[in-house]
Amino acid sequence: MPAQTPLDDPNEAVFAAWRAESARLVGALTRMTRDVELAEDLAQDALVAALEQWPTTGVPDNPAAWLMTIAKRRGIDHFRRADNLRHKVAELEHARAGEEEKMPDLDSQVDHIEDDVLRLIFLSCHPSLTPESRAALTLRLVGGLTTPEIARGFLATESTMGQRISRAKRTLAAAHAEFELPTGRERTKRLDDVMAVIYLIFNEGYAATVGEDWMRPDLALEAMRLARMLAALAPDEPEALGLQALLELQGSRMGARLDEHGVPVLLEAQDRTRWDQLLIRRGLAALQAAEDLAARGKPVGKYFLQASIAAQHARADRAEDTNWRRIAVLYDVLAGAAPGPVVEVNRAVAHGRAFGPDAGLAVLDALDADALGDSPLVPSVHGDLLERSGSHALASEAFTEAARRTRNEGERAVLQRRADLNRERASGAT
Repeated sequence: MPAQTPLDDPNEAVFAAWRAESARLVGALTRMTRDVELAEDLAQDALVAALEQWPTTGVPDNPAAWLMTIAKRRGIDHFRRADNLRHKVAELEHARAGEEEKMPDLDSQVDHIEDDVLRLIFLSCHPSLTPESRAALTLRLVGGLTTPEIARGFLATESTMGQRISRAKRTLAAAHAEFELPTGRERTKRLDDVMAVIYLIFNEGYAATVGEDWMRPDLALEAMRLARMLAALAPDEPEALGLQALLELQGSRMGARLDEHGVPVLLEAQDRTRWDQLLIRRGLAALQAAEDLAARGKPVGKYFLQASIAAQHARADRAEDTNWRRIAVLYDVLAGAAPGPVVEVNRAVAHGRAFGPDAGLAVLDALDADALGDSPLVPSVHGDLLERSGSHALASEAFTEAARRTRNEGERAVLQRRADLNRERASGAT
């Protein structure tokens, strides 16, 4: 007898439906109950019910509708038991009567449900929360990840992450955070916060800051999914499309960032045939959509510009075909639009490739040495530029310093290897 495939396995079907629909489910329940913690509890009750019933009754034709129906029923039961909230019963029963009958195909509910997801994303990134709490809550409520999954992604204990998520929910309740889309300047500001959280999640997945792993693909993939969701929910926002493009273009390289032995491979040495062409096509399409909006007068910003830079790499079949002069120009524009030390370091790399290592060193020398604190980024780029200029002894010192600073074991191995190589070259030259 053949083994069950994921589609045949009821438990796999439950988790697939949960990952796909949890944001819509929690969003709709939050709109109805005005309580994000209760909404998540009701959604979790529906998940448990599915795990208990689907292996016996079979996977329903419309898993999302089934989950929503069960969650609403549990909500009605909850409010019936709460005398001081009895008035909520009428609201929920009205919602059940008005929406549940239509839920099997969900067609008439799509716009409303998608609005709920957008509200949920903005709620998860409420300004009363810290960036770390926003990231955790976004992964929990919008990404549908479990607390252990989030804890593993950020190298925290399950109890610590659980406490962080619980505190975030209490903070939202204490701040009387409303489940409504902000408008005007507040929406623009909050959209920036939402995109920043998604970008933070991606970066931690693409280049882990601590631990033994070079990457945490699950986090990067979830960030790409969230970025696609945000772009679909806000299709007239060039920066949302730019973020989607940026993450997918960068994410396309993940399969080539480790060799067959698990050793990290830097960009210029990667086998570009291993880049994910589907992600590249998606990323370029999103970037083109953002460019079309920009042509109609919509403002663009740092994610659009970074995506434009990533596109230059994606369009080059070989590393030597990369249009570094165009990248240098784009970094100059980015430095004016979103100035910061990380941009300056990357601009130094681009100028070093486009105009020679001395040009890159000039950009880097103009940066405050303490601008990035104890980050390994500055000494690692310094070492790269020195290596290209032939100053191998100095390059070795810079890479050694960068290796000392990093908290990621994979990155430390790469940096130490380059330090040793340059030390050998310097010894051979003397």
